[in-house]
Amino acid sequence: MEKSEIRASKKGCCASFLGYFKTARFLIYLCHGLSTWGDRMWHFAVSVFLVDLYGNNLLLTAVYGLVVAGSVLLLGAIIGDWVDKTSRLKVAQISLIVQNVSVIICGIILMMVYLFKPFLSTMFHGWLLTGCYILVISIANIANLASTAMGITIQRDWIVVVAGEDRSKLADMNATVRRIDQVSNILAPMAVGQIMTFGSAMVGCGFISGWNLCSMFLEYYLLLKIYQRTPALAIKASQKSDEQEMKPLNKLKDIESDQTKIGEKTGQSLEGIHLMNVKAIKQEKKQQCGDKILEPFYTLRNGWVAYYNQPVFWAGMGLAFLYMTVLGFDCITTGYAYTQGLSGSFLSLLMGASAVAGILGTIAFTFIRRKCGLIRAGFISGVTQFTCLILCIIAVFMPGSPLDLSVSPFTELASAYLGTNTLVETVLPTSEPQHITTIRYGNSTTEPADGEEFQPESYLSIGLLFAGIIAARIGLWSFDLTVTQLIQENVDESERGKVNGVQNSMNYLLDLMHFIMVILAPNPEAFGVLVIISISFVAMGHMMYFKYAYKSLGSQLFACSSKDSTSQATNPKTAECVSVSTSND
Repeated sequence: MEKSEIRASKKGCCASFLGYFKTARFLIYLCHGLSTWGDRMWHFAVSVFLVDLYGNNLLLTAVYGLVVAGSVLLLGAIIGDWVDKTSRLKVAQISLIVQNVSVIICGIILMMVYLFKPFLSTMFHGWLLTGCYILVISIANIANLASTAMGITIQRDWIVVVAGEDRSKLADMNATVRRIDQVSNILAPMAVGQIMTFGSAMVGCGFISGWNLCSMFLEYYLLLKIYQRTPALAIKASQKSDEQEMKPLNKLKDIESDQTKIGEKTGQSLEGIHLMNVKAIKQEKKQQCGDKILEPFYTLRNGWVAYYNQPVFWAGMGLAFLYMTVLGFDCITTGYAYTQGLSGSFLSLLMGASAVAGILGTIAFTFIRRKCGLIRAGFISGVTQFTCLILCIIAVFMPGSPLDLSVSPFTELASAYLGTNTLVETVLPTSEPQHITTIRYGNSTTEPADGEEFQPESYLSIGLLFAGIIAARIGLWSFDLTVTQLIQENVDESERGKVNGVQNSMNYLLDLMHFIMVILAPNPEAFGVLVIISISFVAMGHMMYFKYAYKSLGSQLFACSSKDSTSQATNPKTAECVSVSTSND
């Protein structure tokens, strides 16, 4: 009997373990992992392709970044509104197909450009090659917009439905999705980079196109399985009431009845009434035509108004303000690190440490939320991030810092137009040594001799800077998950896509502002000022969140205290209302 029980228990464990891989929860992780891996490979590779094709110049990459950011900024609310008004499965399928097909087309065009670039550059005085570049950027922008819609519908809507009413499950799913993002951010660029290094750029184009083709069919299948295993996904809040839908059908009858009554009172003929009806119908058609033309603007306005009226408005604004920073592992920070003598291999190790810190942040989020509640988790995360960033402020004034307020940033800005080398030219260095030896290092204008590596007077400043950046990632990603779940829980289902679309627009707006800030002060001597400005925006963002947290927790305490005072005499258990609400906020 004991052996049979042990065998039965083992079979039960194996069945439950294998059954997990068939759940909608795991299928979402798998689908998101495939999508994120393809996105990260493409976002890394397209910048490298554009730089390589345009003669190691960052112009096309800058134009591509500006077009992508501007498109999401302008169309975020419209995309979200489309997500709200369309069935979930249809949104996911259309977004998936458009995104992957766009990337495949871009890959094919880039392969043709690599093969026939000398021929294309001579056709129509080079305008044909320029047209190819414009076509690639335009189609890549469409792919990014489709990716934005995919992210809204899967990460902000489907996950909420799959989790159901279980907030702990929702928090765990959000954290797992973010861990997948962190791992993909590091491994996907490394993978495609190795392929491009040992193969060629054209091989990289072909690999990415093939990956997206295979991934598209697999993701499509996974979406169908998730949809079938979660019946709640088929139910979506309607956007129009039955009365509003019946109004257009009865509008003509209402006009005719009103005009008939007026004709009876005034003694008008039936022909006069008919002419008045015709004029009314024409006027209505003109009005409908005007409404159709202005509909995108109305949608954009309504999206921003809906975002402003949300109870989590200040929390969302706080998250957006964190994008106005140079303290991240983007091209700006990487370029500054090169000017301070850090090698590419060491920077890759720092990026890996940053990813590990981000994963630790997702783990910390689930633990803090379980112990202290969701709103307090955001408060603790914000304090943690800001405390770690104090190291960055200290680094600005430490030995080895190139901070020099006597050097005007506008001098460097003007020199960029005169063809001299600046920090921007070192963002994506090539294997040729002349692109690296023209960097202005530290506080000195001298250049290292050929074959010599630059040695700053001290690594203390740059060490403290990256220590603060990496440590702050723990609080940053925990805070990001907090605000994400607050939006998921507090925004009505009928406005979920619209609000998240506007949130993406706000994020891109502040991200654009930080690039503009760097353009105005591109020299390394002014980077310390940019660090202080960035931390100021981080502080303002967390102050906005603290305002939301104070208001939300205060309203919960007031509601529980009023409920306790009215029902404590009949039910002493209500005295625990405050503690229960704070643990489940």
